[in-house]
Amino acid sequence: MKVDADQRPSISDVAVPDVAMSVVVIVYNDEARLPTAVRSVLEQTLRGVEVVIVDDHSTDGSYEVARRLAAEHPDRVRAYRLPENSGGCGAPRNHGILKTRGDYVLFLDSDDVLERDACRNFLDAAETTGADLVSGLCVRVHVDSRHRKEVRWYPWLYARTRTLDSIAELPDLLVYDTLSTNKCYRREFLVDSGLDFPVGIHYEDLLFSARAYTAARRITLIPNRVYDWNVVEKAGTKSISNRRAEIANFAHRMEMHRRVDRLLADNGLPELKFRKDVKFLKHDLVLHLRDLPMRDAVYRQEFAALARTYLASIDPAAYDEVEPIHAICAYLLRMSDWDNLLPAVDTLTNRDKVSAPLAERDGRVYWCAEHIDEDPFARRVLDVTALGYHARPVGKLFLRNELTEYRHEAGSGAVRLAGRVTNPLGVVPPGARLTAELEFYARRQGVRLQTFRFPVGTVRHEGAHVSWEASADLTKGLRPLGIVDAVWDVRLHLDVDGERTTTRLTAARSGLASGEVPVRPRLTRLVADRIEPQVSARGHLAFRLVPDKKANAVVTRGLQGAPGRLAKTGYRKAKALRKKATSGDTKLRLYHDLFLRMPVHKRLVVFESHLGRQYSDSPRAIYEEMRRQGLDFEAVWSYTGSPKGFPADATPVRRWSLPYLRALARAEYWIDNQSYPLKLTKRPGTTYIQTWHGSALKRMGFDEPGWKLKSRPEQAEQQRSLDRFDHFLVRSEHDVRTLARAFRLREKALLRVGYPRNDELVRARESAERPPLAAELGIPADKKVLLYAPTFRQHGGRRFELPFDVERFAEEFGDRYVLLVRAHYLNHVVLPPSVRGRVIDVSDHHDVTPLLAVADALITDYSSVMFDYALLDRPMLFFPYDYEEYVHTGRGTYFDLLERAPGPVVRTEDELTSVLRESSLAEQTVKYAAERERFVADFGEYDKGTAARDIVEEFFAEWRKA
Repeated sequence: MKVDADQRPSISDVAVPDVAMSVVVIVYNDEARLPTAVRSVLEQTLRGVEVVIVDDHSTDGSYEVARRLAAEHPDRVRAYRLPENSGGCGAPRNHGILKTRGDYVLFLDSDDVLERDACRNFLDAAETTGADLVSGLCVRVHVDSRHRKEVRWYPWLYARTRTLDSIAELPDLLVYDTLSTNKCYRREFLVDSGLDFPVGIHYEDLLFSARAYTAARRITLIPNRVYDWNVVEKAGTKSISNRRAEIANFAHRMEMHRRVDRLLADNGLPELKFRKDVKFLKHDLVLHLRDLPMRDAVYRQEFAALARTYLASIDPAAYDEVEPIHAICAYLLRMSDWDNLLPAVDTLTNRDKVSAPLAERDGRVYWCAEHIDEDPFARRVLDVTALGYHARPVGKLFLRNELTEYRHEAGSGAVRLAGRVTNPLGVVPPGARLTAELEFYARRQGVRLQTFRFPVGTVRHEGAHVSWEASADLTKGLRPLGIVDAVWDVRLHLDVDGERTTTRLTAARSGLASGEVPVRPRLTRLVADRIEPQVSARGHLAFRLVPDKKANAVVTRGLQGAPGRLAKTGYRKAKALRKKATSGDTKLRLYHDLFLRMPVHKRLVVFESHLGRQYSDSPRAIYEEMRRQGLDFEAVWSYTGSPKGFPADATPVRRWSLPYLRALARAEYWIDNQSYPLKLTKRPGTTYIQTWHGSALKRMGFDEPGWKLKSRPEQAEQQRSLDRFDHFLVRSEHDVRTLARAFRLREKALLRVGYPRNDELVRARESAERPPLAAELGIPADKKVLLYAPTFRQHGGRRFELPFDVERFAEEFGDRYVLLVRAHYLNHVVLPPSVRGRVIDVSDHHDVTPLLAVADALITDYSSVMFDYALLDRPMLFFPYDYEEYVHTGRGTYFDLLERAPGPVVRTEDELTSVLRESSLAEQTVKYAAERERFVADFGEYDKGTAARDIVEEFFAEWRKA
């Protein structure tokens, strides 16, 4: 019979003071790995550590192995066996606690190991701080992966040593680290608190850890690695947490969550409950949702019933703290809306995928149209406007492509496939010209192997979807090698009026694709002569080569023998050689040892703007002036990402590619506005014209605190890269005092000619005509144009949140103004559809200069566009809403913007709207005329509108064609 926790003897009855630490090792049918686990305890650097092995009535030789270990180490190892199997970890651990004799207790599973210094580090921390519970870093070790991949378990919790007097000081500890095995417990604390594991239910760690956290008077966290959690992905028997196909598994998880919630409520810890709700939505629930499309209807109904009950207890505010797709899936599950939930789960698994047709209502975008009219909470949860799907063209959308048909006749090589591609918000218009093709490509990480394409015969626009049908003869058209390309993925390329979007084929129904298809491998049919469909971990259709059954044994022996080893070794060497050949170090060696030895290519000019991200700025202005004057030269433009938007009469090269490095090594001129790669040496025969990208408000170069803290070698390397500048353009003596000094440039390198990009602005100041860009953007002639151009913001990744309510702005000022929003090129913004036509995102425009020229007024904060826009002598409004933080906690400024701004300075949204409401642009023009004139004199004295022409005349005049 099982050990009854209520009838167990007191631990204090068996206490032996000379044992410092007891490690309870539980085992069930794991005779092979048990010795390794025990050995990791016996080899601890701390003396006085005992092992208590508890066998959960194994049916293999685990108990015999335990007894043998006890016999070999009678003074340190003791073995016990439960009279019947408990089916979980709770009962054996409880029994183990009864038998411990140490002052401290640890738990170890038979398939895991303790780090060698774990016990010593635990004891030092416990004795030093007096903690009841000490927790250390657990590492998940994927033992069956090729390189034993390691993943640290919530490492941010263990970044440093810290001691808590209450779990309320660090709620994330209770919420995320629910393990019992990476912790050391004071035995007296376990006894006094009556702590034991629940029996007869899985996920016992959730409740045990929560009880321990809330009961502990003091908790210490140490940054040391203490526990290796060995993970076997291909295990024959799945662990309890991985048996998600069993509905009882989910039922146990829900019950444990309810018990923990009651515990937190009883202890008056609502904040912890809220944090736990958030984690449940974005983690615990997600684990089971991902498998839901492959479950049958009965499982889904039982799952939904269990989940709905618990989701009803979740604080609605928790939905606001998770990613939109997490909240969407939880809500749709509550509503048992399977039609919308199952596609949403596809996005949950493939985060960038758009799986729903979406719906636009009242200027907002929703995941689906259902529920939002009758449920205000649904309208909040299903709102995906901020994700910006509505602002992306079809070529930048990853669309769900559901496989609706898979047919194959036995013995035939032809496979018929059909599917439907989601068409969100009608991004594929009804009259679009549609073509498509299927592509089969070998899955091999790091190596590009062969691909095979098949035309798609039928593509139809069906409103919310685009349907397609294709027939692919895999026997004739698919020719695998047969050794290194065992798995083949499939994708569909859909062309919409010439713009391509690529989709994967989602196998949304279990058993939809089946049957083996004969193929003809290029090497030998002994390797594989058939291919069969399968579903990938992300739910996509794939195919796997199936070896001939009669030849399978022969092939297996061959692969394991000398020929196989030779082939594998050769492949690995080839892969390593390819990786090495394309590495940064190899490219640098090629640049310095080969390309720089080639002769200078006369009249070759390499242009780059903003690290290759744009065709813009002064490099563009110089390039276009050279073309306008008809100079005889060869132009190369650097690009990052896509060469779209770069000039057709220049050669585009991808930044850091070999053609890029070769061009830089051989060029007669480099022209850019930021910096070519720092480690590239410039040869003496190359002239580097650095145009830079703006006058300095923020401290730059060696004036930055961060640069001053660098080591001397780091500073020297930085200086070497700056010394490559042969010429540096300045537009005022302010640039000389700031940029030139901060970069430690020589006086002879300075060119006082102004910025070529500003020539257009100087000319625009004298013109009364509105630039043609206004018509291109659809701006009505009777509306003024405001341009909002903030500086770079690093908070929250690339996404930039506007510091004002753009819908309120459009509502109040949309009848008078069109607002252009130009985010920094390292940021991006998302505008709601409700402001369409009144607020326009122009961040994708490569060059900001035409946008400045079209704007009747500028709104900015600290961006250097203020110095350029001042040349137009038009109103400027300054909105430094985070001035103190930006100036005093950042890198500092060269002058006080609040004192020298040539326009009103507003600090809040209300102040901004008040200025626009109470004074016209004409009034602003007159009121700040003197300040703008002084501002231009201080920061743009050399901008005369002839910079590009002067540069061409000084350096390239002799290149004019005869």
